Amino acid sequence: MGAADAVVIGAGHNGLVAANLLADAGWEVQVLEAAGAPGGAVRSGTVTASGYLSDLYSAFYPLAVASPVLRALRLTDHDLRWRHAPDVLAHLFPDGRAAVLNRDPVRTAESVAAFAPGDDERWLAAYAQWREVSEKLLDALFTPFPPVRAGVALLRGLRTAGALRLARRVVLPARAFADELFSGEGAQLLLEGCAMHTDLSPRDAAGGIFGWLLVGLGQQYGFPVPEGGAYRITQALVDRLLARGGRIEYGARAERVPVIRGAAAGVLTADGRRWRARRAVLADVPAPALYLDLVGAQYLPPRLAEDLDHFRWDGSTVKIDWALSAPVPWRTPAVAGAGTVHLGVDRAGLDDYAADLARDQVPRRPFLLTGQMTTADPTRSPAGTESMWAYTHLPHRPTWSAQDVLEHVDRIEATMEDAAPGFAALVAGRHIAGPADLEQENPSLVAGALGGGTSAAYQQLFLRPIPGLGRADTPVDRLYLASSSAHPGGGVHGAPGANAARAALSRNRLLTGPLYRAALATAHRSIYAS
Repeated sequence: MGAADAVVIGAGHNGLVAANLLADAGWEVQVLEAAGAPGGAVRSGTVTASGYLSDLYSAFYPLAVASPVLRALRLTDHDLRWRHAPDVLAHLFPDGRAAVLNRDPVRTAESVAAFAPGDDERWLAAYAQWREVSEKLLDALFTPFPPVRAGVALLRGLRTAGALRLARRVVLPARAFADELFSGEGAQLLLEGCAMHTDLSPRDAAGGIFGWLLVGLGQQYGFPVPEGGAYRITQALVDRLLARGGRIEYGARAERVPVIRGAAAGVLTADGRRWRARRAVLADVPAPALYLDLVGAQYLPPRLAEDLDHFRWDGSTVKIDWALSAPVPWRTPAVAGAGTVHLGVDRAGLDDYAADLARDQVPRRPFLLTGQMTTADPTRSPAGTESMWAYTHLPHRPTWSAQDVLEHVDRIEATMEDAAPGFAALVAGRHIAGPADLEQENPSLVAGALGGGTSAAYQQLFLRPIPGLGRADTPVDRLYLASSSAHPGGGVHGAPGANAARAALSRNRLLTGPLYRAALATAHRSIYAS
């Protein structure tokens, strides 16, 4: 039987962030990982052809370089190096036009002005507005809800009128947000396409803020990639943790979190071992898995278990990696230098795609998010070749047949061939990951859901993962939710892990810890009382 101050379930990036922060505070930390390697959805591998490195899940990391959580960990001191493609992002229209976002705002402005005179000035003005609030907004986003200190700083800078306008923008759909900022489809689809990195449609409330966030980060920081693969982020987190005395046990699948006198006592793994936690258990797993599988409904307020029946996942995903023997033969050369390319639809097509998903139908014309990884990082494949991926969403369903997945792969590759005639002839290797494959390799990606739960407004802030405080604390004392199911949600930024670590540290302070727990217990009783 092992023992530590904190036992962390899961060596995904959020679990590793939590473990690092607790180790920084002098805690003895034990991480338990079910797989044989760390990383969760931040991993790389050779799956297409020899010499071609693919990022198996996440690939571009604007949130990581902007996150105050990850920046404070100084991962560049542990051999993490960032690389950039010549252009950040392009949206390729079916008719061959393209809008291109470059890290130079003037070059981006020139691109979008080709779609509508005056959008160059509008783009620069919108970016200036972003820069005015970006630092304080990110601080507020990546701290526990409610973000009192960061929120006050943001409001102080905006004053009342500015704060009200920002509040309005937070709830705007991406379509309305884009229409208010720009006149042409180029700039509008750059924003709307970024909003579609979530599971929200262009007309869903609160979708605009996600698009604005990613476009703003792309303009400010780019969409960088780790030199040598996504796993370099994971390796830096692991190296940092081990250097501070933390421990990681692989092949240790958590089976249960024993609850004794209302508090988490540790973790029982599938091999029968018990891992005692003297101070805290932090779980980098989806909320339903933590509450219903690891803890059990008998230890939870009845209202909480009922609320979990209404927890909603984000969409299922199909991802393809290709080894290409030459660069992508784009019909439109302007997109050749973009690390990320959105393609397959114009604005009307984006509506059709989202409507199909909303009707639980397979989209007839998929909207593709693609990545040219060698363009961004030449170490990913031999010179003169390309390591590339594409993914698109399907409705969230518990199971998808292999035939359904393969038929959608045909649609994806037909879309690629239309955008880049001769693409198929360059494919030297291919790897397909349907929803079931993604979940098999990473059980947190339930049915291929990438975000730990929907990004819809009804499951954000104090409503994430269910109505409550929007914090990492749970109704079980000394148990904390550290995954993307917690506020502020999906993306590689480390905030859920950091928030869980901060909550554990606050709960265990000698003088204020008992008051902290008493206040939470009172709040939970009022929220979950039957």
